[in-house]
Amino acid sequence: MMATDPELLERALAGQEQAFAELYRRRQGGVYRFALQMTGSVVVAEDVTQETFLTLLTRGSKYDAARGTVSAFLYGIARNLLLRRLERDPGTELEDFAGAEDVLEDLTRRESIELVRRAVLSLPGPFREVVVLCDLQDCSYEEAAAALDCPLGTVRSRLNRGRSMLARKLRGVTSKVVRSIV
Repeated sequence: MMATDPELLERALAGQEQAFAELYRRRQGGVYRFALQMTGSVVVAEDVTQETFLTLLTRGSKYDAARGTVSAFLYGIARNLLLRRLERDPGTELEDFAGAEDVLEDLTRRESIELVRRAVLSLPGPFREVVVLCDLQDCSYEEAAAALDCPLGTVRSRLNRGRSMLARKLRGVTSKVVRSIV
């Protein structure tokens, strides 16, 4: 039988390296994607992911299952680390991601991804956090509320407003692109 995240955390805090390794394997991808989508920087995302799991080892005893999942706890740690990092270095560069076979199709796809990435990065922090957690990381509203340490209603209203802002930004960008082509 597979151990739950809280069980793995408990064992990891007791010094069982294998439990920590399993928890890391399960959750590092989500933490990394969250950090990457929040900053647009591979380097920052890698650093924050590593710092998140180191912090989990030193402060994991503060985890409270009544407040949310281990995953939400990890996102909360990552968020706090990102906020500190972004205060120190607000300008991060967007990374390019290589594509595949059809050059034109790949270029179009990469440009679309880049437009969306830039639009998400341009959202104010509180709205970007909920859009990344709920829409890009597939967190439930409850998990996002636990990670952000705010009420469920706040998550819902920020998500609604963030989605609206994102839609307006993307509509504006696509109409500019169309005008420049025509």
